[in-house]
Amino acid sequence: MRTTIVLLFTLALAAQASAARAPTVSQAPPAVTAALSAPVYVLTGGGYGHGVGLSQYGAMAQAKVSRSYRDILGFYYPGTTIGSAPVSKVRVLVADAKPTVKIASTVPFTVVDATGAETPLPSGELALKPNLKLPVDGTPTALPGPLTFKPGAGATLTLDGKGYRGQLRMTAVAKTLQVVDVVGLDNYLLGVIAGEMPKEWPAAALQAQAVAARSYALASLVKNRDFDLYADPRSQMYYGVAAETPATTAAVQSTKGEVLTYGGKIVMAFYYSSSGGRTASSADVFGLELPYLQSRPDPWDTLSPYHRWDPRSFTPVTLAKAFGLSAPVVDVQVAETPSGRPASVTLVKKTGESILLKAADVRARLGLRSTMFKIGVLRVAAPTAPPTAGAAVVVSGLARDVEQPLLEKLGADGSWLPSVKVAPDADGAFAVTVRPKTTSTYRLTADGKPGPALTITVPAGQAK
Repeated sequence: MRTTIVLLFTLALAAQASAARAPTVSQAPPAVTAALSAPVYVLTGGGYGHGVGLSQYGAMAQAKVSRSYRDILGFYYPGTTIGSAPVSKVRVLVADAKPTVKIASTVPFTVVDATGAETPLPSGELALKPNLKLPVDGTPTALPGPLTFKPGAGATLTLDGKGYRGQLRMTAVAKTLQVVDVVGLDNYLLGVIAGEMPKEWPAAALQAQAVAARSYALASLVKNRDFDLYADPRSQMYYGVAAETPATTAAVQSTKGEVLTYGGKIVMAFYYSSSGGRTASSADVFGLELPYLQSRPDPWDTLSPYHRWDPRSFTPVTLAKAFGLSAPVVDVQVAETPSGRPASVTLVKKTGESILLKAADVRARLGLRSTMFKIGVLRVAAPTAPPTAGAAVVVSGLARDVEQPLLEKLGADGSWLPSVKVAPDADGAFAVTVRPKTTSTYRLTADGKPGPALTITVPAGQAK
């Protein structure tokens, strides 16, 4: 490697950002390069969700080739076994801090107060406030709370128009109402998996989802509260009766009470939409080291529409704008986790200031579906002196964290034609040789996105 090339390459980066990393050139080029162009950043990635545990699209793909739900669970949670749930009921918070609620039933139902007294109620709708007054013998009467509303035979109760199985327990808290659905574990699952996975998917995928969701619920019970689960993403989305379908109900019933265990304990069975081709470890994403949630290749995810995203490109100015920065971004450096996903991203501003961001912050700012992304850097350097027609000219630069980098040449008809394949070294630095016979324009591309261009001028008298 020529010392002159490495020195000039480093100085070119330093002139634009003192904090930027200076790549090295792995092969000795036959000519000296000049200052690097402004970078073009190429964003690529895949997947949807945190990537830990079961990929729902992967489960669907496995089910399509007749793998059983046990096979699917064994793939995404290796080392686990299937056991029986230790509880039969859960308490789900379905309303909180409400000034008023409406409970309704299509058939007569009952309410039990704190003393154990049971009061029959007619069919229809009741509006309740924190004073817990109900019509008793035609007279509004405040009953001692909490109140537990029990459905009539073969019916379900609705809360503000949304149907729930089980009993609804109402408590007055700080002049507002809290409502908890006390429901059988599997009946709770009926209102969960119907909203988590399409009902049209194969039975084995729905069964795997049912066991994973049941396991996750019991492994993540809320502590020291008068309920066990939230009805939102803090636990799992609980959609109630309206979401139930015959296919998802069959999946719950065919896996009744089954949970995943490891070492005798119910596992934290995380799940998500799409892995992008590789799952993430729980340690990398949640800081929680679990032996059954390690990163592994996921060849089953290819059927996902999110398996690979359409690449996006940014200039130094547009990338700075995306992050709300006051100066252009002259370099991006990504630190990876052992799973191969970004742990952090450092943005280097033209002022020399470095901004360190967590991968989750980058995901949120750029509206990405997961943290399985790369931000590649493309830069080129023009020769320092006009070449002789047909003579070897070195085009060097940077193609870091990108796939299929290629140097293209602008044709006479205005189209870009493949010219030279680029093989960057470990730092992304590259040097390729071209032999222009006339003044020619080249550009560096990667992942199907155009990067910076340069024109190599051949003096008119030498052109062939």
